[in-house]
Amino acid sequence: MQHLDPEGGGACPFRFSLDATQFKPGDVVSYRIPDRFDDFPFVGMLVAVHDDHVLISPNDPTQPGKTMRGSRENRPVVASTELL
Repeated sequence: MQHLDPEGGGACPFRFSLDATQFKPGDVVSYRIPDRFDDFPFVGMLVAVHDDHVLISPNDPTQPGKTMRGSRENRPVVASTELL
């Protein structure tokens, strides 16, 4: 993800936390919703970190307080039911 445009040399605009053992609130993570979007990457910010799950803010300006429960793994998994 360092170079999204190999010819132009553009760097990825996000710095992701990819180590679930080091997650902390405020980290930017790439999460996925496989039951609806396969392995498509989404970007969110960790709001809370628990032993067995994380709470992710999708940074949706229409729902500023929205959080979603995700698995505690390097690229958290969010169930599509959390989108509602």
